[in-house]
Amino acid sequence: MNTDKTPKHLEGSWLRSDGPYTIEIIEIQAEGKLLAKYFNPNPINVGDASWKKQEGKVQIYVELRDENYPGSIYQLTCDEDAETLRGTYFQAVAKQTFEVSFTKEK
Repeated sequence: MNTDKTPKHLEGSWLRSDGPYTIEIIEIQAEGKLLAKYFNPNPINVGDASWKKQEGKVQIYVELRDENYPGSIYQLTCDEDAETLRGTYFQAVAKQTFEVSFTKEK
């Protein structure tokens, strides 16, 4: 359940700028957990998702746990004014890290 201290603006669908990759944040929980789904464009299992505030910014962490996604990780910082998430994506199979950004879908 949301409280006044949770970053409610994270709820919704976020589309990655370079393809049909979507993070859907369903619920933000006060203790730092997120209920999230990931699509590429088909559903990929999310093993862990969380949020925290650091240096005045909301950061999210999404770990994928599925076939071809054994521990791939998004580490993103929210720009609430621009409605974007920016950060890195670690693709575990290729052992490569990419700069990525997501825009909130209206």
